[in-house]
Amino acid sequence: MISLDEAVTARLESHGARFEVLVDPDAALAIKRGEFEGELEDVIAAEDVFEDASRGDRPAESDLEKVFETTDPMAIIPEVIKRGEIQITAEQRREMQEQKRKQLVQKIARNAVNPQMDNAPHPPDRIESALEQAGFQVDPMEPVESQVDDALDALRPVIPIRFDEVTIAVHVPADYAGSTQAKVRNYGDLEREEWQNDGSWVGVVTFPAGMQNDFYDMVNDMTSGEAETRIIKDEDDISTR
Repeated sequence: MISLDEAVTARLESHGARFEVLVDPDAALAIKRGEFEGELEDVIAAEDVFEDASRGDRPAESDLEKVFETTDPMAIIPEVIKRGEIQITAEQRREMQEQKRKQLVQKIARNAVNPQMDNAPHPPDRIESALEQAGFQVDPMEPVESQVDDALDALRPVIPIRFDEVTIAVHVPADYAGSTQAKVRNYGDLEREEWQNDGSWVGVVTFPAGMQNDFYDMVNDMTSGEAETRIIKDEDDISTR
């Protein structure tokens, strides 16, 4: 379950009665769209249906039977969300908008590069500042993924930016190979790998280009700076970092 502070109210008025449930806002939108795949009990604040959630008043069982043909709250809650409206306060809207803005900035920063600066990643602060300069307004009621393209369209007149991937070859000395190769695998798609006769490990991994600096920091931390990395631009052109 979630806390009351995290929940919004979904409200349905039908047959002269009102029904309210308390649910996570993102989960409520996913349920409305038929895209929710989690466990309902994990995204609600109460396994109950209310007439007025703020007062804790409950509707009559006869009203539940009339509208939903059941009194089971776990069967009714999704129906209230699907058929009703999601109610949010101005403060909840501000908090949701701020949370979505941070998620959007992080998603763009992990995937975007500056094509005018040899495809260097854009720092999150630069993206955030550019979004503000562009006047882009994050919709707190829409998933972050569905807002990325519009955000990029807004950013392009302000900063040079594009989504890209990078392929990096890394050579890890034997003393660090075991732990480091596991971390490298988690960064993206491992294109190929080879264990050397001296116990060292070579891997080639592809991942969003905006994660380059994080990747280099991780490899350096794991190997005390002894690993070698190369950006693979194509089969014949390999440049050493």
